[in-house]
Amino acid sequence: MSTADDEKAAADEVEAREAKEAKKRKKDKYRRDKPWDTDEVDHWKTVTISKEENPQGLLEESSFATLFPQYREQYLKQVWPDVKKVLSEFEIKAELNLVEGSMTVKTSRSTWDPYMIVKARDMIKLLARSVPLQQAQMILDDDKYCDIVKIGGLLGSKERFVKRRQRLVGPNGSTLKAIELLTQCFVLVQGQTVSIIGTVKGIKQVRRIIEDCFKNIHPIYHIKELMIRRELEKDPELKDENWERFLPHFKKRNIQRKKMKLKKKKNKDVFPPQQTLRKEDIQMETGEYFLDEQEKDAKKRYERREQQKTKSAEKRRERAKEYDPNIAAASHAKKRPREKEEAGESAKEMASRLVDKASASSKQSKKKSKVAGNLLL
Repeated sequence: MSTADDEKAAADEVEAREAKEAKKRKKDKYRRDKPWDTDEVDHWKTVTISKEENPQGLLEESSFATLFPQYREQYLKQVWPDVKKVLSEFEIKAELNLVEGSMTVKTSRSTWDPYMIVKARDMIKLLARSVPLQQAQMILDDDKYCDIVKIGGLLGSKERFVKRRQRLVGPNGSTLKAIELLTQCFVLVQGQTVSIIGTVKGIKQVRRIIEDCFKNIHPIYHIKELMIRRELEKDPELKDENWERFLPHFKKRNIQRKKMKLKKKKNKDVFPPQQTLRKEDIQMETGEYFLDEQEKDAKKRYERREQQKTKSAEKRRERAKEYDPNIAAASHAKKRPREKEEAGESAKEMASRLVDKASASSKQSKKKSKVAGNLLL
């Protein structure tokens, strides 16, 4: 009986293992189970190291340095004593070099938390990016992280970059404030970077909003989605359900814009254009530059004589055309077309035309005499 139970238990175990293998994702096909990695282990739990856990401290010294812009020099000089005080709680040294414009953080032999130097490095980076000390020191908490998003290279046009950065901030910083409230993060837009301080989940959400904003997707769409997700998180019944049916789906609008006229670029030559020749260079090419005054005068007289000869030859040809019968007839026909018409009409037509002309002139004379008589009366 006991052997039958053992066989049944072994069969059940094999079936359970096969069912578990079937549920595995494709990428987990060859991944073996680790005996220490059970479902009870919380991988996202923040690990804290106290001074009692590491009383000996660190064996080696680690240091990080970062540069800061000149406009931050005055502020850093004021708050540096407070920075030292904050870092001294974790036995970390801080140095400010105003000549090089750099900040340095170092561990000491009494530093117990090895990860705290990385947190201190992030803190001086945030201070360099214009984050106030009050917010920058939040990074030293174990559950807080930071991210500095570079937005300078996301767009080619400077005007478009300024407009979309302003869109991220919103009127009087209202959009940025809404993002901070929904993600529980501190966000600061400064120049060509955006500094984020918060949890891992919040930083991911803010980074997605920033990148989409520079891809011409307005932050308000993400804000609406985050507000709905916030309400859904409160309901325990919807914890394991898919929320896609509750989230808004915005359609892409194809807005017709004015087509930009493409200007054809002129082909620029690799080599510069050839220089125009001077008067002296032309004279050298023709050989005139090496002649004396008498030879130059003789050459000018010869050229003048040649010009006169060509002009006189042209005039002679023009005069000869008048005696050519064909050319003369054509020019005569062009000059007097009315005579040609009169020559073509018959004697009867000519007589009727003259009679009409005489009657028209007599009528005009009668009218003139009548007008003159009226004036006398």
